[in-house]
Amino acid sequence: MSSFWSNKHVLVTGAGGFIGSHLVEALGREGARVRAFVRYNSRADTGYLGELPPDLNGQVEVVAGDLRDGDAVRGAIKGCEMVFHLGALIAIPYSYLHPAEVAETNFMGTLNVLLACRDLEVERLVHTSTSEVYGTALRTPIDEGHPLQGQSPYSASKIGADKLVESFYCSYGLPTVTIRPFNTYGPRQSARAVIPTIIAQTLWQNTVRLGNLNATRDFTFVDDTVSGFLKGAQAKGVEGGTYNLGTGSEISIGDLAEQIIKEIGRPVKIVVDPQRLRPEKSEVFQLLADNSLAQKKLDWQPQIDLNTGLRKTINWIEKHQELYLSDRYQI
Repeated sequence: MSSFWSNKHVLVTGAGGFIGSHLVEALGREGARVRAFVRYNSRADTGYLGELPPDLNGQVEVVAGDLRDGDAVRGAIKGCEMVFHLGALIAIPYSYLHPAEVAETNFMGTLNVLLACRDLEVERLVHTSTSEVYGTALRTPIDEGHPLQGQSPYSASKIGADKLVESFYCSYGLPTVTIRPFNTYGPRQSARAVIPTIIAQTLWQNTVRLGNLNATRDFTFVDDTVSGFLKGAQAKGVEGGTYNLGTGSEISIGDLAEQIIKEIGRPVKIVVDPQRLRPEKSEVFQLLADNSLAQKKLDWQPQIDLNTGLRKTINWIEKHQELYLSDRYQI
């Protein structure tokens, strides 16, 4: 057990989500006292926190609320030494339909987190960005100095949130670290993401329906992303910085689908579904990370190759068919 995390009081926003639940689990394993902030619903549904091992129950306190409610956010952060801010609305197609909700949650929600962290004097805020803020690559590999391009309401909301975090570091000296993951995948990811949707359709349908097959992405396994968050919280002298978490390799969506189909071993057909295509000027055609800054400053590098990560993800999805409506397009 790491002495750094032992009995440290930590808040994770977006704790019921894909990456958030894995981060909560990792923190619990390290001995942290975790407060998990999840979005309130009348079913008391805590998302993927239900997948946590029973032995961690005593180390995780679940608090429900909404990031847009400043009082709820402040109450959740009170008494915590460290904050990981992962809470956001992240589906790009959803942001086309509901840009106001996405902007309010991702921008104003982040402002509420920043205000509370400043006023309550937390030790460090680890903020979550996304490679989508870069838009389609103007140069590769993409380093942290690459221009930011708001090609969807989602990416624009995250650019705004990232800049708010930067402003609180510069204006108030708030100790912040921004982690910028490139296309994380793995167990517990929802069907709105490309790897789970390919896997689910290959397992249970005869056709895999996708959008742009030529776009390339840099896929990072969730355990590696979580490792980057933990290192971003612990590393010395990195406050105010932004750090890419990616593998430094890319694959087209079409080739990815072929690889998954081969791994599963079912003869399915790949077709382009027009409703899954982004508007032309919104499509991000290439994302490929330069992770050298994270390697140097955070002592981080990915450990799980794509083949291994896909196998782990396939195995998990096979056991959780009830979570994947493979016959419809989920946004």
